[in-house]
Amino acid sequence: MGRIAAISSNHGAEDVTDILDPINRRILAELVANARIPVTELARKVGLSKTPVALRIRQLEEAGLITGYRAILSPVRLGLTHVTYVEMRLSDTRHKALESFNAAIRLIPEVEECYMIAGGFDYLLKVRSRDMADYRRIMAEKLSALPHVASTSSYVAMEAVIEQGIAPI
Repeated sequence: MGRIAAISSNHGAEDVTDILDPINRRILAELVANARIPVTELARKVGLSKTPVALRIRQLEEAGLITGYRAILSPVRLGLTHVTYVEMRLSDTRHKALESFNAAIRLIPEVEECYMIAGGFDYLLKVRSRDMADYRRIMAEKLSALPHVASTSSYVAMEAVIEQGIAPI
């Protein structure tokens, strides 16, 4: 069994470094920059022929390192230039309440990111909207209506200094 095939059946965290040899790191970096790059061009950039690169991509997918491909839309071109971070405190943090909140928040398309937080509040949200009036509507109609919400605090971003949505390789 090859090294990458063994890793894909194990999925251990320590094994990820084994699969991420310099060539695979370069392949991933190129795919992150342009997921539509033709395999022949990718092969040229990493210094291998087409067949081994295609095999490596398939193995990276099977190992769970590549989980999918998607188009990245421009929020600015879509008119979604207003970013607000929202702290949410819940009135109930038992398992069923958290499950209920998690299921409901996933249905709100304006919520770009949502994290459960250990600290002075329970969730941190990144909400994208057209402007302050649009955000106020989202807050009133959607966020405040979420199950078990006790309180919220909103922080409006003035400028995106770094906004990549890309994990470092």
